[in-house]
Amino acid sequence: MAEQGKDNFRDTIGTLNEDGGRAFVFPKKPSGKWYEYRKYVSYVLLIFLVTAPFIKINGNQFFMFNVLERRFNIFGFPFWPQDLYLFVIIMIIGVVFILLFTAAFGRIFCGWICPQTIFMEMVFRRVEYWIDGDRGKQIRLSKMPWNAEKIKKRVLKWIVFFIISFLIANVFLAYLIGSDQLLRYITDGPFNHVSTFVSLLIFTGVFYFVFAWFREQVCIIACPYGRLQGVLLDDKSIVVAYDHKRGERETGRAKFKKNEDREAIGKGDCIDCFQCVHVCPTGIDIRNGTQLECVNCTACIDACDHMMESVDLPKGLIRYASESNIEKKEKFKFTPRLKGYTAVLGILIAVLVGMLFLRNDVEARILRLPGQLYEHKADNMISNVYTFKLVNKTVLDIEDIHFELMSHKGTIKVVSKDELMVKEQDLTKGTLFIEINASALSNDKEKLRIGIYSGDDLIETTTTNFLGPRSYN
Repeated sequence: MAEQGKDNFRDTIGTLNEDGGRAFVFPKKPSGKWYEYRKYVSYVLLIFLVTAPFIKINGNQFFMFNVLERRFNIFGFPFWPQDLYLFVIIMIIGVVFILLFTAAFGRIFCGWICPQTIFMEMVFRRVEYWIDGDRGKQIRLSKMPWNAEKIKKRVLKWIVFFIISFLIANVFLAYLIGSDQLLRYITDGPFNHVSTFVSLLIFTGVFYFVFAWFREQVCIIACPYGRLQGVLLDDKSIVVAYDHKRGERETGRAKFKKNEDREAIGKGDCIDCFQCVHVCPTGIDIRNGTQLECVNCTACIDACDHMMESVDLPKGLIRYASESNIEKKEKFKFTPRLKGYTAVLGILIAVLVGMLFLRNDVEARILRLPGQLYEHKADNMISNVYTFKLVNKTVLDIEDIHFELMSHKGTIKVVSKDELMVKEQDLTKGTLFIEINASALSNDKEKLRIGIYSGDDLIETTTTNFLGPRSYN
């Protein structure tokens, strides 16, 4: 490894200059096999990301995260506050999956799937290459005084960045408030929903700041996943790695010379062209080993393979490999650690599937009114007063709702409700009285089982307590 790399590569990050200020990274435009694969994956994910809020399954938005109303849709399944335990299990499954994925394949999620990387590398940087040019032109433009050419390019880029950020903010808002609500706000006009429009502009400003200025620092500074990978990786993890055994050999890396037998004189295959450094979107030198900043984007693999092909050396000097593969030529193994993560993930998924099958479309809760005792009525009847709440998680109205006692003989009277119904994806509250003959009570506190019916169909059952006089025990 080069002396400079030994001494300095851990002292700072590529986005800071010597004074500690912001140093912009000007990566060379990537090209190659892996980049083409990433483009296909990114286009599919971009289409999915933009269309997902507008896709509906059984009337439910495919993905929605309405934090204000605490309503979430995941894969078309609606989750209400009453389903918080299911949402928590889904989040835990997500975390365990990331643990398993990272332990096996490193930070590949960041380079291939993360929305930050996809928008930055496949949208904003491509616009930048179109307007400013490749790495060399961008560096010259950055150092150029503010003349007509620089002003024209900067203003054009900023306007395009703002428009893209505004569109992303609209998609983001569709995930938060629902696509139907967003389309209604757009139809009504922004000035009829000023608070929402202001929120939209704030989101636009945040996205513009992230993609126009903060950029790769999100992955390096803000994202906790980069810190997490340090404790998850081991020498068996597959990452984008530089084969230092082959690249350095006995005498280290050296510039390419024609008609030279590098292997015979002990020179490594690395020709010190710095193409892997120039193409890196986070400004690191992959030859210094696995680093926090590396997002496994494969840009350095393509750049190195191109150079190796140009000088008639074998490709794969930088490749997907583990430390054990480079050092000992070991192949990927499903280690006990990965088996443990897989077992936990399987158990959690089984629990989630079971809970989803047991989950009802209607949630009912009947509770005694706090502070109220029982009441004696005519014909030896005992009455208790309750509050009820019915939640309809479906996309259909539930009509002709009534309550029936299933465990005792008695009557249930709903207060001020001639016809009880719950609209689609809504809830209704009310008050009811339950009356039971004292002779049917065996204790001063009875557990009642109540059925909720829609017409003749039993749609839910629930339980509650009923108080009576001790003298009837």
